[in-house]
Amino acid sequence: MPTIAIIGAGPGLGLALAKKFGQNGYNAALIARNPDTLDTLVNDLSSHGINVARFVADTSDQAALTAALTAARTHFGSIDVLEFSPHSGGPGSMTSPTDVTAENLRPVLETLLLGAVTAVQTVLPGMVDAGHGTILFTAGSGSINPVPFFGTLNTAQAATRNWALNLHNQLAGSGVYVAHIAIGVSIGDAAPAEGYPFKTPDEIAAAFWDLHQERSTAELVIS
Repeated sequence: MPTIAIIGAGPGLGLALAKKFGQNGYNAALIARNPDTLDTLVNDLSSHGINVARFVADTSDQAALTAALTAARTHFGSIDVLEFSPHSGGPGSMTSPTDVTAENLRPVLETLLLGAVTAVQTVLPGMVDAGHGTILFTAGSGSINPVPFFGTLNTAQAATRNWALNLHNQLAGSGVYVAHIAIGVSIGDAAPAEGYPFKTPDEIAAAFWDLHQERSTAELVIS
């Protein structure tokens, strides 16, 4: 049975992705830094008959992330899909472009760009050897069109996006598919404010599944 590893798994999109892939025959390896949140997700998914396990790691801790992914691969036998969407929207990510400094940018880069590099370097060799695999990087639409008050976050997201698109090109023909997904709507069951665009977690998870199946583009913008 194939396995999806979800880095940054939470009760919104992460849970919906695990359900969508799980309902289509995938194991789910959930990776996040909060064990209590992970336990809640495991209980929910298990109640739906999905084979799931959780692994605690903060993506800014490269050794811990490598260990978590290695443990997930050992537990399930393989990692066939990697979805990378760690939470990185803390106070340090909300700065104007002129207020970006090496000090406030560094932790966001460690979480996003270096976390992504660490995750890919851990799972990619197995995917290449198997001749198949999918790697999906998830970010906000500010990774393409920057938002003034997300100076540090958008800088790190844009760097990760650039690398993801470069990976897509290099791995074409290898059987390993890489794509970047930019989400430009609120994720939830209702709009956060009147007239604000939103999509439900299930709707977005369905788009991820279709992207994984079709392998038709290097980038999907959800708006």
